[in-house]
Amino acid sequence: MPELPEVEVVRRGIEPYTRDWVVDRVRVYDPRSLKRHDGPEEDFIHRLTGRTLHGAVRRGKFLWIPLGDGEALVCHLGMSGQVLLGDAPSQFGPLLRVALELLGPGEQRMVWGFVDQRLFGSLAIDTLVDSGSDAPAGHGHPSPDIPRQVAHIARDALDQAFDEQAVVRKIRQKTSGIKRVLLDQGVLSGVGNIYADEALWRARLHYDYPANRLTAKKARELLGHIRDVFGQALQDGGTSFDWQYVNVNGQSGYFSQSLNAYGQDGHPCPRCGRPIRREPFMNRSSFRCPRCQPTPRRPVG
Repeated sequence: MPELPEVEVVRRGIEPYTRDWVVDRVRVYDPRSLKRHDGPEEDFIHRLTGRTLHGAVRRGKFLWIPLGDGEALVCHLGMSGQVLLGDAPSQFGPLLRVALELLGPGEQRMVWGFVDQRLFGSLAIDTLVDSGSDAPAGHGHPSPDIPRQVAHIARDALDQAFDEQAVVRKIRQKTSGIKRVLLDQGVLSGVGNIYADEALWRARLHYDYPANRLTAKKARELLGHIRDVFGQALQDGGTSFDWQYVNVNGQSGYFSQSLNAYGQDGHPCPRCGRPIRREPFMNRSSFRCPRCQPTPRRPVG
């Protein structure tokens, strides 16, 4: 599933085509990709056609395009969603779900293709609401307003208004394992399976280590590792294991070549040489080094 770095790569890719570009035509090939839109596909098409785009904004794994008049186009990539740029809808293949034909300055033309194999992603027009803060609601736009569908999502560790002290307190109040806490988008957003495993490997923490047993110093250290992993992944264009994640030009990211734990089952730990172990976790998998990230001892009594 695309996590913060992958969504940010997409945001940066589409951002040049959101500054005063106009939606000239909307084509919906599969209305299932509009499942989070409050209305039928005809409503989506009618409300979006002719609208001017005003930037690209991201919080965690959510992306939105302000449309003016208190509304935004919200994009969630889900498991396999892609936003691709091209010259015509015909070039995006059979998994194209929605196409936006855009008209830019100087009569430039561009087509956005929303491609999604597994149909967990979505596009929707949503109302902007007050985020409750004077700070920008997300990365990429100064407005504090946020789509209603995104308002429950916490800020991410790269957000300029990220309150590390408050997040450390939230983490240390949780009794569940630390990886479950990192995946809780109400605590901090943008972290999924891949980057949780990578940050925990760097912090030498087992995924099931009780969050309330972390010291404040260790929790801050872990957040620092999350920021570092995000930063490196952004430099590498995100993480691609197959064609399901690509950037707006159809190119894969190559952070997978730098992974220390995730997906490295049986490979030697880069730190100690012990084979990385894959273990079941929440209907998925966790990857850890059994020496560097030992199973936590349970309190007696």
